This record gives sequence, structure tokens and C-alpha cells, in this order.
Amino acid sequence: MIAFVTGPVAALAPTTAVIEVGGVGMAVQCTPNTLSTLRIGQEARLHTSLVVREDSLTLYGFADDDERQVFELLQTASGVGPRLAQAMLAVHTPDALRAAVASGDEKALTAVPGIGKKGAQKLLLELRDRLGAPLGTTARPATAAPGWRDQLHAALVGLGYAAREADDAVTAVTPHAEAADGEPQIGALLKAALQTLNRAR
Repeated sequence: MIAFVTGPVAALAPTTAVIEVGGVGMAVQCTPNTLSTLRIGQEARLHTSLVVREDSLTLYGFADDDERQVFELLQTASGVGPRLAQAMLAVHTPDALRAAVASGDEKALTAVPGIGKKGAQKLLLELRDRLGAPLGTTARPATAAPGWRDQLHAALVGLGYAAREADDAVTAVTPHAEAADGEPQIGALLKAALQTLNRAR
């Protein structure tokens, strides 16, 4: 079990950070929110969870250990794999998920891509006794500040783009974001913004 990795950030991509550990580049899957806190060349410490499959070893990284623990607890529910668990944490903080489950908030869970109404109902039943009560940390529900513009801008700057380039990319994807049903998904917007920046170069 790899509990955490510490080292300089060697590279950043829309869903992955590469952390240099003892001369080895460790590829770590992260949410856009976690990626937005990282900067190339700066020291980083990510709490990690190693997911072992027959054909792959995938390392998932988190800003703190609470997020990692919730990631692993979510996967104890039927039908929840690492990708869906990570998507849930991309939309909500651990405490926001605890609050949603404790209050039976279906809408909060259906805000996560890949979770429909029936799936949300099932998850609320299965997770009610597993996640526990909110710890009192600041929640980040899908509609909370910082807004998608701030998150997207921070993620682009973290990937090495200049602030002006990030501003232009945010402006370019704004129509797409405003056309979305509900709160825009940062991951999808980040991909669209990167395509815009690549075309501009």
C-alpha cells in the first residue's frame, strides 16, 4: 500500500499529476480541484490509494487523508468503482458527501456525472451507515464558491499556462458552461479549454 507520495511536480495533465519520487515519476490520478493546487516544479504531498486490477496498477491522489478515506469508503457501495468515486469527490468535498447522505439529498448525488436518480437512491441507502456524520469542514457542493470559473482558471495556471491565456480560455468555454444543465463539470470544461488553447498556439 502506497499511503502518500512526496516530491516535486514534474508534469500536469487534465486528470493526472506526475510526482518525482526518488528519481521515478509517479503518475497519480487526481480531481481537477486537487490538480489546481499543484504547480510544476514545486514540492507536493498527495495522499494516495492504489487500485489493483488484473491489467493495471492505478494510483489515485488526494489533497488530504480524509478525502482518501472517503474515496475508499465510497467504493464499498455496489456499482461504485474508483472512477465514479473520484467523480463524486470532484463535485463534492468529503463533508458535503456526508451531509448529502445523512440528509438523503438525491439531488446532490445526481449532480455527479454517471449517477442517475435510481443510483442515487441506492447509494443513499448503502452509504448512510458508512460515511458517518459531517466533520464540520467547509463544504463544496456543486453550487458553492469558488465558482467553476475560478476553479478552471486555477487548474489552467497549475498546468503552466499564463494568467492571460487562462482568462482567454475561460471566456472561450463560457457559452458551453452556461448551456450545461446544472453546475458545469470542471473536468469537461478543462478539456474544452485545453483544446481552445492548443488551437490558439
